Amino acid sequence: MVALTFFAFSQSNKEEVDLEQATFGKDKKAMAAEFIQLEGAQKDAFWTTYDEYETKRKALGKQRIDLLHKYVDNYATLDDATTDNIVKEMMKLQVQTDKLIATYYDKVKKGSGVKAAAQFYQFENYILAAIRSAIMENIPLIGEADQKK
Repeated sequence: MVALTFFAFSQSNKEEVDLEQATFGKDKKAMAAEFIQLEGAQKDAFWTTYDEYETKRKALGKQRIDLLHKYVDNYATLDDATTDNIVKEMMKLQVQTDKLIATYYDKVKKGSGVKAAAQFYQFENYILAAIRSAIMENIPLIGEADQKK
């Protein structure tokens, strides 16, 4: 299972990542449209802001994917320095993502109201939690391979 996970991650290339993000972004936008209640002028303001947010979120997503590749590529030989570097990069990306959501909560609130902003916040955090959970379920924990020897 660990080997298959590594293989799957290591076989992804930039074009596949772009395609997956584009597909997910489209599906995600449809899900957001069902969840976030918008009326009249709120709709235009919201979708303009949301598209801007998605561009920035996808850039952070690509960094997260690159970091996962770094983790997978170095998993068998992780030393303290590499492990520390990867963990610090993970924490930095998490903070950047949380700040991005908070920034766009305020932008959505200004253009589309508190209810739409709160729904945006809930929706994005739900999706983010699902992604984080899926990643954690599909990659080995640090040191896990050592314990199976």
